[in-house]
Amino acid sequence: MIVKIEQNAGFCFGVVSAINLVEKELGNNDKLYCLGDIVHNNKEVERLSKLGLEVIDIKQMEKLKDTKVMIRAHGEPPSTYELAKKNNIEIIDATCPIVLKLQQNVRKGYTQMKSINGQVVIYGKKGHAEVVGLVGQTDNNAIVISGLEDLDFIDYTKPIHIFSQTTMSKEDYTQICNQIEQKYKALNQNLSSNLLITNSICNKVSSRSKQLIEFADSVDMVLFVSGRSSSNGIYLYNLCKAHKEKTYLISGKEDLKKEWFKGCQSVGISGATSTPMWLMEEISDICTSIN
Repeated sequence: MIVKIEQNAGFCFGVVSAINLVEKELGNNDKLYCLGDIVHNNKEVERLSKLGLEVIDIKQMEKLKDTKVMIRAHGEPPSTYELAKKNNIEIIDATCPIVLKLQQNVRKGYTQMKSINGQVVIYGKKGHAEVVGLVGQTDNNAIVISGLEDLDFIDYTKPIHIFSQTTMSKEDYTQICNQIEQKYKALNQNLSSNLLITNSICNKVSSRSKQLIEFADSVDMVLFVSGRSSSNGIYLYNLCKAHKEKTYLISGKEDLKKEWFKGCQSVGISGATSTPMWLMEEISDICTSIN
């Protein structure tokens, strides 16, 4: 049995940086609070919790004072920083630089749109931590759309600036923007100046689609390792599954089924940007021993 791990799979640099910060802090302290799961992978969250990382929500943070709280790579809205200042909480900020830059651009875009009675539209998963942080840059006035079914929430008689959550599908974002452009053009002649589209999808995420398909073609079966709450992971899994039928979504070694391996000469292991390499290596070791 040939077993190989996709070279481009695993943590993006934003997640690597966040986890390095956690491990550094816990090297000097017994406990560190983290606002939300540091990464959408239950196995990695469990590993870090054993080291002393305690996941809290914003309601729990409101009751904390004189301590440290980590902000994960997804980022947070301005209100979280205001709460920290009020409660004398030291923020360990692991916001991904790409997300941080996007937050700044959304804030600038909102200021511009507000001055001309326009709208900021964010394409993303409603309720996702990154989207919550982005909407916070607009005083919670941005319009969040998750698919074509949400396009009617936009007022096409007003100026529009569109952004995307960094981990969304590039192809889907292009389709969304094309639809908005058509609707806007039908009602407005001055298209170029009052409809702005910002490509804010992370290059690491957008390039993964092609890389994953090429990897899938090199093996008989793909085991895609991802947390069930990872939007990036579920998207990539579905993409791979549509291309290669023998693709299976697993969260850990306990999900493996021996019958999947029947007739397979080669197995490929891949994962989301939130999947740790140690977990994929653990699964690889088990696959190697399957006859």
